[in-house]
Amino acid sequence: MIKPVKLKKGDTVALVSLSSGLAGEENLRWRTEQGIERLEKVFGLHVKVMPHALKGIEYLYQHPEKRAQDLHQALQDKEVKGIICAIGGYESIRLLPYIDFDILRKNPKVFSGYSDTTVQHLMFYQAGISSSYGPALLTDFAENVEMDDYTVDNIKKTWFSSEVIGEIKPAAQMRQYGLKWEPENQFIARDRMLNSGYEILNGSGKVQGHLIGGCLESLAKLRGVSIFPTVDQFKGAIFFVETSEVYIKPHELEEELRSFAAMGIFDAVNGVIVGKPQNNVYYDEYKLSWQKIMQEYGHENLPILYNASFGHNEPKCILPYGLQAEIDTETLTFKVLESAIR
Repeated sequence: MIKPVKLKKGDTVALVSLSSGLAGEENLRWRTEQGIERLEKVFGLHVKVMPHALKGIEYLYQHPEKRAQDLHQALQDKEVKGIICAIGGYESIRLLPYIDFDILRKNPKVFSGYSDTTVQHLMFYQAGISSSYGPALLTDFAENVEMDDYTVDNIKKTWFSSEVIGEIKPAAQMRQYGLKWEPENQFIARDRMLNSGYEILNGSGKVQGHLIGGCLESLAKLRGVSIFPTVDQFKGAIFFVETSEVYIKPHELEEELRSFAAMGIFDAVNGVIVGKPQNNVYYDEYKLSWQKIMQEYGHENLPILYNASFGHNEPKCILPYGLQAEIDTETLTFKVLESAIR
């Protein structure tokens, strides 16, 4: 995997809307501006808004080719050193016919987003570029009142430092979901809830492997698509997976996991790291589902680390695709064994 170049204060990052056009809606422009301000004040970065990023939901839905054009332009712009996605959504797979993989391959830059952005991450992965399953503008950077220290610290050690990332602990507290993105709520901090530590659902020992994964619902929709990783690409990996704000029911989770198992993914990987279910919805039920499917397919010895702070959680850590990571079931630790940038 090719790593992007380290960010530093004074660098320019691009804002793109590759999925939903929510960032351009008039009633949410305050939040877009707040996220941009945080990039500038907290990290000392300049923000370049790509030409179509704020065209709104309807325009961007009608023009997936313009979203792809924004991504290409940001990658080819020598001034731009990183790319931040505004938010996820539902149908960024529609960009695939317009993507020039040579542009992705020849212009490695920090690229961050989660949820439906899993699609673009797998495009970069197939181009051999490491990207960051991490924060998005409207959620993490635009957090009411201030950004969470956990998120800020993970951004700094992942994008602004060439040191080995090392141990990633779960956040001590998580934000409660449910506060609407209304202007009158702008100065109301979301409630925090205590977060428990990692749990081991399955397996034992210490395993290492390259990181690959994303949002479960997005991954499920990509089965059979050209950018979905082959079983060979999963071989020896640590598979990271999390669920979205849709809160799929436990039996639906089981069906998706059975599908992955039937494809041979759990035969291939060395371990799994599972993100905390948002708002703890189905927290215990999901644990039982994972254990049930592993038993069905004879994978009781596959290490599975549960309750990680990534994806549809704030605050969140960053998981860089393709980098070597380690799960230790004895010490209940998770580590990224190299730097994310060069």
